[in-house]
Amino acid sequence: MRVSSQGVTVVALLADPDAPTDIAQRIARILPDRLAEMAGQGRRFDVRVVSEPFTSGTEDPPTLMRRIMDRGSAENWDIVVALTDLPLHSHGRKIVVDLSHEHGLALLSLPSLGGLRLQTRARRAVEEAVLGLVGPQATGAEGLPRSQPLPRPFAGRLAPVHRGQVGDEETADLRYVVSGPRGYLRVLVGMVRANRPWRLVSGLSKALAAALATGAIATLDSTTWSLSGALSAPRLVIATVGSVGLMIGWLIVDGELWHRSTEGSPEARQTARLYNTSTVLTVGIGALVCYVGLMVVNLVWALFILNDRVFASMTGTPLHATEYLTLSWFVASVATVAGALGSGLESDEAIRAAAYSTREKERRHLLQGDHGDQPVT
Repeated sequence: MRVSSQGVTVVALLADPDAPTDIAQRIARILPDRLAEMAGQGRRFDVRVVSEPFTSGTEDPPTLMRRIMDRGSAENWDIVVALTDLPLHSHGRKIVVDLSHEHGLALLSLPSLGGLRLQTRARRAVEEAVLGLVGPQATGAEGLPRSQPLPRPFAGRLAPVHRGQVGDEETADLRYVVSGPRGYLRVLVGMVRANRPWRLVSGLSKALAAALATGAIATLDSTTWSLSGALSAPRLVIATVGSVGLMIGWLIVDGELWHRSTEGSPEARQTARLYNTSTVLTVGIGALVCYVGLMVVNLVWALFILNDRVFASMTGTPLHATEYLTLSWFVASVATVAGALGSGLESDEAIRAAAYSTREKERRHLLQGDHGDQPVT
C-alpha cells in the first residue's frame, strides 16, 4: 500500500475548473472517513483538492497521464485522482478511467459516468480508484495487471463497460472504456450535463429582453387574441416546434457553435458527431427552458392585465382558463422568435459562455487555433 512517512496516505483530487472542481470539493468532505472505513486496518487518508486546468491544450490520454504523474511527483502525493469534464478517447473507444498502479494515478472522465446521479457516481468511482491503487496489485507472468472485476460505479445495465487497449509506452496500465450505442448515449448525456444547459437562460440577457418585450406587447394586441383563439392544438404545437427550432438554429449558426472536423478518419467524424449532437441538445434544452419560462411569464402578465369584457367584445369569446393558456402558449412562440433574432445582439463569446462549460470552451478555442498550432487528438 502507498503510504507517507507519517502513516497517512495523501490523496490529491486534481480537478479541472468549474464542474469537476465543485464535484471534487463535495467528495473531499466525506472521502477520508469513507476510505478509512472501507480500507480498514487503521488506515488513514488525507484528501486534498487542487483545481487547475490540467487538460489545457490536449485531450490525449497518455499526455494527460504524464502531466498528472509530474504534478504528483512535484507535490509528493501518494495517490492522484484527476477529474475532467472532457470526453476522452482512445482507439475509437470512450474512456471511463485510466489507472496506473505503479505511479498511483487515476484519470476519470466525468461524461462517461452519464448525466444522472453524477455526484454519487463520481464519489463511488473515486473511492474504487483510490482503494484499487493503495492496495497490492497482482501481476501476471508478463508483469501486467491481472484481470480484475469491473469497478462498481463504472458498470451498469445502461452502458457496457470493459477493459480497453493500453499502449506499451503509456503510463497507464489499466483502462476501462465504454462502447456501442448505449455507451455513446451515456457519454453524450454526460457531456450535456457538464455544459449545464439551463445557464442559457441567464446567459442571453439581450435575447431574453427582446422576447419578454415582444411577449408583453403581443399579449395586449387584439389580433393576437383572435389568432390564438383560431389556432388548433396541432398548429400551436407546430408553432412551438418551429420557434424553438429557429432559436436553436440561429444560436448555433450565429455563435459559430458547429464543429467541423479537419480530419477524415472515422474516429474524427464520430467525435465531430458527438460534439455537434451535444451542442444541439445543450442549446435545445436551454431554448426549451426559455420557452417554458416565457410561457409562464406571459400567463402571469395576461392574468394581471387582461379584462374579460374587453377581450369578449373583441373576440366574441369569454375569457376563461382555456383562453388564458392558449394565448400564453401562442405568445410564447412569437416571443421566442423575437428572442432568437435578439440573440444576434449578443457577442459570440456570450453565446459560447451560455452554451458550454469552461473546459469545452477551451477545447473549441484550441480547435479554432486560438491557442496556437498544438495538435489535438
